[in-house]
Amino acid sequence: MAERVLVFDGDCGFCTRSVGWVRALDRHGRIEVRPYQEPGAPEAVGTDTATCAEAVQWRGPDGHRLAGAAAVNAVLDTVTGTRVPSTVYRATAGLQERVYRWVADHRSRFPGMTPYCQSHPGSCAR
Repeated sequence: MAERVLVFDGDCGFCTRSVGWVRALDRHGRIEVRPYQEPGAPEAVGTDTATCAEAVQWRGPDGHRLAGAAAVNAVLDTVTGTRVPSTVYRATAGLQERVYRWVADHRSRFPGMTPYCQSHPGSCAR
């Protein structure tokens, strides 16, 4: 199992595009990216499908799970090789979580691409 796992909504085109950026920025391949619809993905981050449907999930090398904006900042820490995103998050957590929640609640309205589970139907349980 990978040290760092990011679990996202594979039925969301905006989410699929966003994790495409993560994969492109993660030049060292440190992050395992999985849709929550993939069998075993929720368990890989220590949670369930319903929780994954609410927000992006992250499990770091220490085994600690983060969700929402905190998870996004952990991903940014990893791909940038700094702690700047998480440091800023600590000072602006309330605002970042509200913005994350608004984006998550309206994600179907944002431009994206073909959702992961639509383009990889064999990978996602139905």
